Amino acid sequence: MGCALPLPHPAKHCGTCLKTPPPLDLCLTATAYAWPWVDLIARYKFHQQAGWAGPLATLMMSTPWAEDTLDAADWVLPIPLSAQRLAERGYNQSWLLARQLSPRKADAHLLLRTRDTPSQRSLPRLERLANLVDAFAVEPLRAKELRGQRVVLIDDVMTSGASLHMAARVLRQAGVANVSALVLARTETGSDA
Repeated sequence: MGCALPLPHPAKHCGTCLKTPPPLDLCLTATAYAWPWVDLIARYKFHQQAGWAGPLATLMMSTPWAEDTLDAADWVLPIPLSAQRLAERGYNQSWLLARQLSPRKADAHLLLRTRDTPSQRSLPRLERLANLVDAFAVEPLRAKELRGQRVVLIDDVMTSGASLHMAARVLRQAGVANVSALVLARTETGSDA
């Protein structure tokens, strides 16, 4: 798939985007969240198969503009998991990808998950956004490190974009100058998977 979703020229924005601009400057995705990727990502994420991080990061790196976006970044931050979800899985799949993609710029402690939230999978977009209110925060003792910086958020799957958008808003509030995202797979437009 390898689609890039840069913000279009302002004249091409929809009314909603004009009123409330998206918090991401760019969103890159390696593939569609479809077979065979659905099964592979589920094994990687839910069945203790962390060894897939390297090959999946290679796929992500092959996405057009991914390498340039990562090179231009000051920080590469994974979407954080709650302590409860991290204990259940044993690892944060997005952190493993971030570490593979940019070992020197990756940091799992700048963007925090402040509370556990119900699974997003079965929720429509507006409920997903409401579910994530106050779920992310910047590490207060390190917030100054982000001011004026360029950040790339890493996630495994983008469905509605709610997690990435809420995390990006928190980063913008901390003074981040540019927030991009690089995701492994994205659900097709119109899908609510």
